[in-house]
Amino acid sequence: MTLRPYLPSGQVTFLFTDIEASTRMAQALGEEYRPVLHQHRAILRGAMGAYDSAELLTEGDSFFIAFQNASDAVTACVTAQRAMDTHPWPTPAARPRVRMGLHTGHVVPYGGEYASHEVHRAARVASAAHGGQVLCSGATAARAELPDAAWLLDLGLHRLRGFDDAERLYQLVAPGLDRHFPRPRTLGPASHNLPAASTSFVGRARERSELRALISAHRLVTVTGPGGVGKTRLAVEVASDLISAYPDGVWFADFAATSDPALVPVAVAAAFGLRPEPGRPIGETLAEDVSPLRCLLVLDTCEHHRSQVAAVVSQLLAACPRLTVVTTSREPLGLAGELMWRIPPLSLVPTGQGERSDAVELLLDRASAARGGDLRCPDELSHMDRIARRLDGLPLAIELAAARMRVLSASELAERLDDVIGVLDGDTAAGNLDDGSATEGQSRAADSRVGPDWAAADRTGRHRTLTTTVGWSYRTLEQRPARLLRQLAVFAGGVDLAAIEWLLGERCLAPLAVLVDKSLVRVDDGPGRTRYRMLDTIRAYAARKLDAMGEEMAARDRHVAWCLQSLCGDGYLSDAALSDAALSGSALSVAALSDAAPLVEPPVMDSLVEEVRQALHWSAAGGDVRNGLRLAAALEGWWTRGHAREGRVWLFRLYERMAAIGAPVAGHELAAAYLVHARLAGADGELGERTRFRRRAEQAAQGANDQILAVHRASGPAYAAAGGIPA
Repeated sequence: MTLRPYLPSGQVTFLFTDIEASTRMAQALGEEYRPVLHQHRAILRGAMGAYDSAELLTEGDSFFIAFQNASDAVTACVTAQRAMDTHPWPTPAARPRVRMGLHTGHVVPYGGEYASHEVHRAARVASAAHGGQVLCSGATAARAELPDAAWLLDLGLHRLRGFDDAERLYQLVAPGLDRHFPRPRTLGPASHNLPAASTSFVGRARERSELRALISAHRLVTVTGPGGVGKTRLAVEVASDLISAYPDGVWFADFAATSDPALVPVAVAAAFGLRPEPGRPIGETLAEDVSPLRCLLVLDTCEHHRSQVAAVVSQLLAACPRLTVVTTSREPLGLAGELMWRIPPLSLVPTGQGERSDAVELLLDRASAARGGDLRCPDELSHMDRIARRLDGLPLAIELAAARMRVLSASELAERLDDVIGVLDGDTAAGNLDDGSATEGQSRAADSRVGPDWAAADRTGRHRTLTTTVGWSYRTLEQRPARLLRQLAVFAGGVDLAAIEWLLGERCLAPLAVLVDKSLVRVDDGPGRTRYRMLDTIRAYAARKLDAMGEEMAARDRHVAWCLQSLCGDGYLSDAALSDAALSGSALSVAALSDAAPLVEPPVMDSLVEEVRQALHWSAAGGDVRNGLRLAAALEGWWTRGHAREGRVWLFRLYERMAAIGAPVAGHELAAAYLVHARLAGADGELGERTRFRRRAEQAAQGANDQILAVHRASGPAYAAAGGIPA
């Protein structure tokens, strides 16, 4: 680099540089700043001097240099930044962060200087950069040949101060240079950095409106819900609706890929275009710069670093009176003034006459994309409704189901969803149930000059499988809540706290509250007692964990016993057996059951039927057959109200299981089951079957010696209807 009587002419590339936050650095270093500034100048002059360039101005920490060749200018910047980074500065606080800006334009020097708007454009490009960053205009990008392994990251169109037209800016990326920077410091209308969606947003009109209203009324709103329910997508959509309401912008930070909790405030600062300053806590910089702004901040996946996020949010809300914060998390932050809003799964109810539900619309949209065609035939749509209901309207599960419809029809997929995780996760479900905590945040876009290996790490999806999504939350649980989650898998639907405590034989309010806070258990408010339930996808994961821990048999046998107790009262169990089982958690023997008849009214029986079906399924598949027979007999009143065929099917399955394993069943218990079967067969018009089971009942009673009267007491109406002992 030389001071010469003539300057580059024609297509000239201008470079402006300065040290970011140089005033604060000078104040902090005092007399030590002078050698740092001197060394900074020496490094830059050494890098620039190797190329055909002219130093036009050096003032304080700034340089203004002209290059005849754009390629030389770019290469010189790479060399200078690498030298600045590798130099042994006395302390980290004494390391200058130099920002650089390049622009190329046609100019002719006059009187030993340049008088052109192209110079001003170059200066504005430099002022948009951050310390350690090299920005260049589209004109420079078009003319420069890049050094080996270097490429340009397209940062989009930006308005530079003093210029009416938009300028496309590029960031120079190369080995040895920092890559990740906040957005350029440029002008713009109500701006944002919200991630762009790659798929359409389906449904949620009511939730969208409700969340918008809450954000307008509260300074801190936390959107909570289980993994895969759509928290991020809804929050981003609502934030995009509100851009015009926040003159200083809507800013987004995602903590999914933030591995170090200490980097939480840095990630928030980056969303606002701020970088750490030497010798100053980033929280102070953040609060100072954001305090005058009226803006919306969206913080995503806060459960990854909940306490650190809470600390940053608390500091910002206290220092920034016009700031509104929306967070998404599987559990609340626990701050004063926080409004927690639970996002429900997609609605399963049609939006209007002839319309489809939100859940079906999402499945239809994604399945059509997966198959590359329209899927609107009535048969497909009816099965899609089954699929959406089986998946509880969970968006992640629906997206995975749609992908499976590349190879399965809707009817085939619906038939296979008894094993939700196995079908939707495929081979990954057979692996480690704890796999999958790693998720990736928003990827950065680059132009066609991006090398294939540079961006590969950013392409992983946020939620890969149901197993990884639920597994992340499960691993955050302590022993008692984790055990409770596994045990709750035996329930088919919502149950109250008394049922949960009966099942576990202990008080469960504290661990249950943990599961509710972490969005693993839902609270269903309604008339009567509060009920708690899990989404089927979470239940499927918990059931797999229950089996893996060797707890399934005891828990499911206990669930069968709870069904019997719920139908027939405490008379079904002796106090001693109930107490022992509560303490040990072991399966209850039918020998502990009395001959009491069902005590509940039909409406109560209706509310228990799904639990009973699950209990019968377990008894016929791997549990205690004797409990299953007693349960089937206890449901006699419900079977005879239009469900006789189902009752007979369950009894046949229990007989098959009894024969297959040679299970011993007391004569009077078997006779009672046969008598119920006889009545159900008669109700179904199967007279031959009725007669056959009446005779089996008589034979079983006779084999029990003096137990005939016990049989009569247990099932007198059924026996009388079958033609046996008069009732």
